[in-house]
Amino acid sequence: MNAALVIGGILVLLLLRVPVAFAILGPTTAYILLTDHSIGLSLRTAAQEIDSFPLLAVPLFIMLGVVANHTGIAERIFTFAQTLLGRVRGNLAYVNIGVSVGFSWMSGSALADVAGMGKMLVPSMVERGYPRRFSLGLTAASSLISPVMPPSIPAIVYAGVGAVSTAALFAAAVVPAFLIAAGLTLSVLVWTWRRPELSGERASRGELRTALIRVLGPLGAPVILLGGILSGLFTPTEAAAVGTAYVLILGFCYRRLTLRSLGRIATETATTAASIAIILAASGLLGWVLAREQIPQDIAAFLLGFTDNAVVFLILVNICLILVGTVLEPIAALVITVPVLLPVALEFGIDPVHFGIITIVNLMIGLLTPPLGGVLFVLGSATRSPMYEVFRGTAPFLIPLLIVLALLTVAPELVLFLPGLLGL
Repeated sequence: MNAALVIGGILVLLLLRVPVAFAILGPTTAYILLTDHSIGLSLRTAAQEIDSFPLLAVPLFIMLGVVANHTGIAERIFTFAQTLLGRVRGNLAYVNIGVSVGFSWMSGSALADVAGMGKMLVPSMVERGYPRRFSLGLTAASSLISPVMPPSIPAIVYAGVGAVSTAALFAAAVVPAFLIAAGLTLSVLVWTWRRPELSGERASRGELRTALIRVLGPLGAPVILLGGILSGLFTPTEAAAVGTAYVLILGFCYRRLTLRSLGRIATETATTAASIAIILAASGLLGWVLAREQIPQDIAAFLLGFTDNAVVFLILVNICLILVGTVLEPIAALVITVPVLLPVALEFGIDPVHFGIITIVNLMIGLLTPPLGGVLFVLGSATRSPMYEVFRGTAPFLIPLLIVLALLTVAPELVLFLPGLLGL
């Protein structure tokens, strides 16, 4: 009953549009006080949740993405991909996906991806004859590659909340991210099959050479980040620091950064990182309350009585998380659901890394679904498009994303192959 009142209080506050961190802190702090525990316990529990070396990677990767946006790296990747695919039918659609894959190695956030590239990609596609709804939908869907592909901020948060190896999660996320890109590419291939007018012009060797030279610098970032982490040379936190320093140097070399702009970058990074830290601290209190009330054990007992099939459990989790993702932003959804669902998944014998990737992909799909899909609203604002147009354009691209999610659910080897190969 106590746990039900806490969860009910959180839901009511969320419906009243109270910020997520305070919606969690209010009921959980009240519970601690009413059960004769001191307020000092609240402070210690919240502080312990964010007193973690792996979580130090979060503000560093946020800064890396912010700097990449300020230095025009996405524009360089876009120019290179457009030059490379000039004669391919539907080339700008493939460029859209390719830019998202390239930028994902430096961003880690769907909202940063779609905010930075929506202004560039959608007008370019519309100008070349692509329907506006198609352009909006593809841009929104391809932005989900960023929070799945390492360095993934949701993966770092999941690792912190679930006590799972960040490096293993990063390795596990590579194949799912490329599967999302492949699913979207196949959708574009089918859509452009009868549209020969969408072919472009072949670029000259000089143009291709110039575009390649301009993109060599940005391509060094994923080599440093992924190569360093997966080879064991860096921890994810160290890789975040090295990658951020590398992109900062690029920005000064490209003359896109100044000492004055560093202040704006620091402010944007601190604001985003602080909001995540407060939510994580609040999640520590919520996890303590749920553990004390034995909620995960009760849910596990109920589900084990309902089914002993891990796949059936994961299907139920998929439905639940997509619904949660439609009304909560991913970081908040992670810190609320993981303490409840991960212990149950372990009871079913599901690998925590596999469960983490499924959780992240589910919540990312939630970013594309009404009523509160964050990517949809950011894209609509960035391109000044009516929300109904963004909704309708995005809906067809949910099909390949759900197919990829189904594959990851029933075939855990797609997720666990690379971590096993690397001994993580």
